[in-house]
Amino acid sequence: MTPIISVIDGRFAHAVRDPGASAGGRWSAPLAIVGALAHNRFPMSVHPQPRSPTDPGIAVLPDPPIRISPSRPSHPPRLIGATLLLLAGCAVGPNFRRPAPPDVAAFTSPPVLATAAVLGIAGGDAQRFAQGTDISGEWWTLFHSAPLTELIERSLKNNPDLKAARAALSVTRENVLAQRGVYYPSVAASFAASRQRQSGQIAPALNSNAFLYNLFTPEVTVSYVPDVFGLNRRTVESLKAQEQEARFQMIATYTTLTANVVVTAIQMSSLQRQVEATRRLIDSNTKALEILKYQFSKGYASRLDMAAQESQLAQVAATLPPLVKQLAQLHDLLAALTGRFPVQVPEEKFDLSSLELPGELPVSLPSMLVEQRPDVLQAEANLHDASAKIGISIANRLPSFPLVANAGSSAAFIDQLFTEGTGFWGVGVNAAAPLFQGGQLLHQERAAKAAYTQAAEQYRSTVLAAFQNVADTLSALEQDAEALQADKTAADAAKLTLDLAQRQWHDGYAGYLALLSAEEANQQSQINLVQAEASRYADTAALFQALGGGWWNRADLAVDPREP
Repeated sequence: MTPIISVIDGRFAHAVRDPGASAGGRWSAPLAIVGALAHNRFPMSVHPQPRSPTDPGIAVLPDPPIRISPSRPSHPPRLIGATLLLLAGCAVGPNFRRPAPPDVAAFTSPPVLATAAVLGIAGGDAQRFAQGTDISGEWWTLFHSAPLTELIERSLKNNPDLKAARAALSVTRENVLAQRGVYYPSVAASFAASRQRQSGQIAPALNSNAFLYNLFTPEVTVSYVPDVFGLNRRTVESLKAQEQEARFQMIATYTTLTANVVVTAIQMSSLQRQVEATRRLIDSNTKALEILKYQFSKGYASRLDMAAQESQLAQVAATLPPLVKQLAQLHDLLAALTGRFPVQVPEEKFDLSSLELPGELPVSLPSMLVEQRPDVLQAEANLHDASAKIGISIANRLPSFPLVANAGSSAAFIDQLFTEGTGFWGVGVNAAAPLFQGGQLLHQERAAKAAYTQAAEQYRSTVLAAFQNVADTLSALEQDAEALQADKTAADAAKLTLDLAQRQWHDGYAGYLALLSAEEANQQSQINLVQAEASRYADTAALFQALGGGWWNRADLAVDPREP
């Protein structure tokens, strides 16, 4: 065993390597200045080390040289405590700095300022993009739909994913508060009572020379580890960053939930109208087939005409089951989003015509998007966590100096406890530093730095995806208006064709098959028009989500739930 010199009450002694450490592992050099601290025989002075010139962002403090030398009795004992407090002022590792917002002036090139108006249809109003305008915390109320608002409120109250995200935030917050306990001394009390017989071959332990005796020992122990190199502070910093990750994950869950409820309700309304139009199409094609069958039986129509109509009817009928399936799935999804089972949700119907399309859409400044998107803020918190863990990995390679003090009483009779001559006390400091661990700590530090690089690139990727999301949604809204205009024109033309066909059939200038064909074209144009309307409403909701959802304007989300 290789000894390490210790100083105990002014006398040199030997300390051996910690038997619990791994081979070539941690050495414990107990500078157990038990009596020396109290009598001020050996005050220590520690020389601070300069920061690394090659990496000014990381304070590199190697093992501090400790000079133990006799001093004059006039030096006060609190010199040691003052020295340790000075040492506690540094924290190794980089200090985190928030990334600067992207230097871009617009989301799209050229900027999208407004959409075209489509007259004569619900949801055809022009939309203007108000640059730099704030987003409401309850943006869904801009659709002016009481049933939709009720669904949102129910989902925010009952959705299990949102509740789980809030619980996860509470977990991380409690972890932060628990870790802060290392800033304070630990105090423990114990009481031991024993009866024992001592060998007669050795000197008795008690002053009474009794070999059979009782021993009662109450004791209080106070321990504290000064945060010399900032290990505790960096650990708390890392846990705080993890708390922020959980907070913005919860906010992202909230934003996604509200948008999903709105979009699901819009899609349900669209599918309900598509199912109704498809069933009318099936009816029209069925009537046409019956007429052709009659004409075929009389010799007025060929088998080819009848087969073509049978094929068309089958194709139209084949489109109905997928629509009904999607409608049922959206019904079940809406039940899950609101925290209910599918059988507990009645068949609710939403009419697109009852929704009001917001005419003015707030669009945040590009520089503010990184302050509003919860996924970007979560990636930033992850970057902060990686930065703090660099400091943790560096501090793990440096010495620690636990302080321990104890006091108590020990007596052979319980009624003699705390009487004169039964008390004892001790105070000491240990110095422990890793000397060789097979390169584990070095590679852990390198891994922490690589993890920081990874988190930085993930942050950049998240920011790029956020700007892409906003740009895509703005472009989609612009094209939705153009598509709605084209589908409206096609629907008007199909309706005119149907009106003319009905007049010609009524006057005897056209056959019933021509009328049914016009009805089919009209129904199909109505389906396309409903889809275009729904896309415009859904993309409007998607824009609010892409811009962050206005969570910072909600009192229950804007407040950072941290300890005051």
